[in-house]
Amino acid sequence: MTVHQNIPGRSTKARRALGVQALLEWAFRVEKAQLELPMPPDEANEGHGFGLEYVLLQRAQLGCRIDGGRYKPEASTHEDAETIAAIVAGLPDGLGGRRMAIRVAELARAGLTPDWMPGAVPRCVPVETRRNQHGERSVTVVVGTEQVFNRGRRRTVEVLACPVAWSPHPEQIAAARRAYVEWWQALGWVKDGMAQCDLLRHHKVTEVMPKVDPWQ
Repeated sequence: MTVHQNIPGRSTKARRALGVQALLEWAFRVEKAQLELPMPPDEANEGHGFGLEYVLLQRAQLGCRIDGGRYKPEASTHEDAETIAAIVAGLPDGLGGRRMAIRVAELARAGLTPDWMPGAVPRCVPVETRRNQHGERSVTVVVGTEQVFNRGRRRTVEVLACPVAWSPHPEQIAAARRAYVEWWQALGWVKDGMAQCDLLRHHKVTEVMPKVDPWQ
């Protein structure tokens, strides 16, 4: 096992300062970091090795980087990207746990922000329409009958109505924006984790965050 110590007096470059979202996209999209999630609780004590929290703790205590001796090609993932992936994997259950960790990583890998449905306004629209030679018409249904007099004669006529719905539904918009806020809260936890653990060697996280409510 090779231990890479920090040698006093060695010249070091200034760390690159980025916001948490930019760092996540660098780690997962550029460096192709892999999300190694902790084992479920029922498997954690079956001798499968140490979890990621243990690895991070040992790095912090040693103040150095440990090389286990495995071959690492030149194109291997940057150590800072691996550390960022490990922090994401440790998202607590109160913030979505494994599910949210996967979502954060997938969005970063794609360079995307959650769709909070910008500009969405509920509108009352026909449930169904049909197009003919006269254009597009709303589909109607029979909801009852009425008796009417026409030219002195009683006639039964159908009462028609056009079923309508809200599109998009207000709850659909609200759900999308709740999901965005949950993602934003997860990013805040990851940002604090990066800052507190101080294990990034070539990068540092800034306080820059996406807007918490961009729809306001």
